[in-house]
Amino acid sequence: MKICVATILSIALLLGNSVKLRASVTGPVPSDGDGHASQVCQQCCQGPAAIPGIPGLPGPVGPIGPYGQPGSKGDKGELGHKGEIGQIGPVGERGAAGNNGSKGDGGIGLPGKVGPRGTPGLVGATGKSGVKGQKGEPGESPADSNLRVAFTVVRTSSSVTSSSHDTRLPFQQTTTLLSGTTFDLETGTFTCSVPGTYAFTFSVCKYHSTSDLWVHLRENSDWVVTAHGDHASDNDQLSGSAVLVLQRGDTVYLTMQGKAWSHPTFRSASFSGFLLYPE
Repeated sequence: MKICVATILSIALLLGNSVKLRASVTGPVPSDGDGHASQVCQQCCQGPAAIPGIPGLPGPVGPIGPYGQPGSKGDKGELGHKGEIGQIGPVGERGAAGNNGSKGDGGIGLPGKVGPRGTPGLVGATGKSGVKGQKGEPGESPADSNLRVAFTVVRTSSSVTSSSHDTRLPFQQTTTLLSGTTFDLETGTFTCSVPGTYAFTFSVCKYHSTSDLWVHLRENSDWVVTAHGDHASDNDQLSGSAVLVLQRGDTVYLTMQGKAWSHPTFRSASFSGFLLYPE
């Protein structure tokens, strides 16, 4: 009980002092000049400046206001008038004539067309008007005629059979034989009389499918080109060609083994040669 009373008295004293202190701090404010200045203790009542408080948080963003009404569209301006086309100016004066160029060289013109042939003259009382003959071929000198070498020979008899590769293939007819050419039909042999480079070709038909056929182009005794037809084939046409450099007296001919078909009308076997370049 005694403790409670003492506590109450202490609180009352503290409250009294606090009221006096408040009164001395918050005394009358000095007047504007008409009233009495307040009696304030400048030494004990003015303390140091306090630290500024923390700024408050920014407030929320306000709502977007309504959009304004669009303005009215301006009036379109009028197009200007198209200007008029100006007048054509006057023609200028003609310039002075230029100097004449130098005379060119005399050119050679193309020959004129051949005029029509005149009518034949009148035949005399005792003469006769004969028919004009054809123009003859130009003559040859002996040296030129010796350089014209060419031949083509054919078989016109029945088929021929041989069992040896050395059997010469004979021919019966010459299709082409120039004056400087030497060819023996019975042996089918060409003999060179003009040294030079020659070209040779041959073509022989195989007889049905009874056996093989071999055809050899030979220079002297050497084999140059060979054509072969198998016995299983039927009427093969065998051919070959060669270019040879020959001396005077060299021989070129064909040999065969097998059966070669020939006919008087069809002439399925032929042999040709001609001079390319004389030596």
